[in-house]
Amino acid sequence: MAAFHLLVPAPFDTISGGYIYDRRIVAGMRAAGHEVTVAELHGRFPLPDAEAIASAAAAFDAVPEQAVAIIDGLALLALHDRLNALAERRAVGLIHHPTCLETGLPEPEAHALGTLERAMFPRLARIIVTSPWTADCLVKDFAVARERIVEIVPGTEPAPRSTGLGDGVCRVLSIGTLIPRKGHDVLLRAIAKLPDLDWHLTIAGSPDRDPVCAHGLMALTEELGITPRVTFLGELSGAPLAELWASADVFALATHFEGYGMVIAEALKRGLPVAVCNGGAAGALVAPETGAVCPVGDVVQLSKVLRRMIFDQALRASLADAAWQHGQTLPDWPDQARAFAAACA
Repeated sequence: MAAFHLLVPAPFDTISGGYIYDRRIVAGMRAAGHEVTVAELHGRFPLPDAEAIASAAAAFDAVPEQAVAIIDGLALLALHDRLNALAERRAVGLIHHPTCLETGLPEPEAHALGTLERAMFPRLARIIVTSPWTADCLVKDFAVARERIVEIVPGTEPAPRSTGLGDGVCRVLSIGTLIPRKGHDVLLRAIAKLPDLDWHLTIAGSPDRDPVCAHGLMALTEELGITPRVTFLGELSGAPLAELWASADVFALATHFEGYGMVIAEALKRGLPVAVCNGGAAGALVAPETGAVCPVGDVVQLSKVLRRMIFDQALRASLADAAWQHGQTLPDWPDQARAFAAACA
């Protein structure tokens, strides 16, 4: 069995799509008998400060000669002055999506990130990406040779079908950190156009990463007059999150960009009709029979889609059946962990 060292910014137990992917892959490789060490890096990421650069260098230098170094994309730029060493060690880059594409970044920071990523990505011997969209993006916009890229999409866990509460109120669920990229403001404006329908929107996601954005979203519900019909629950996991999934009737995410859309896959796995915006790879999993994909930022179109799903129970049931069937075909985590280990070896 092989030995792997994953370098990733601390804390590794962060609840976000990228970190969940990393943890599930690590757990799957360990379950398959591989030795996997996780080095949690300190400092500012992804645009590194001195502490981050020092932490990443120390962790990379500590990787044994016989082990494979895997560098999460959030940590990679801290090793920008170790390109030759990365190439010589055939280090693997794990790119969920280029960090320079994150919505809401100040232009100077986005430019700096893009400059570093365009310099580093083509030099890596191997890159694992989490969606075909990201693979295409790296080839087209970052000059990465296609043969150096391996696509390992996220897995899904077996999950019970969402049934809703059956009380006549359509419960719309959105899950995502309260940051500009998730487009929660677009969703709020879209659903606010439906005062004549019986709905309740729940948004589950941490407000801590961008408190200004979180406060603005809560203020927006007041401005739109929908505060009693919207619940912000913060970051959830375990039984409370499972209960939230079970009570939902529709899943919606007005994201500006996703490298894959793990939460969208989970919604399909649970048989929920899906209404999303097509930022990055977000719409790739959604077929017409399972939901709808709207242009990024299109409040009017998203509102029309939600109206049909909320009002027409027969349509919603048909979409739910198709979503459930499609969700059962999605790959599982053990298979994806085995593929990941094979791609790195």
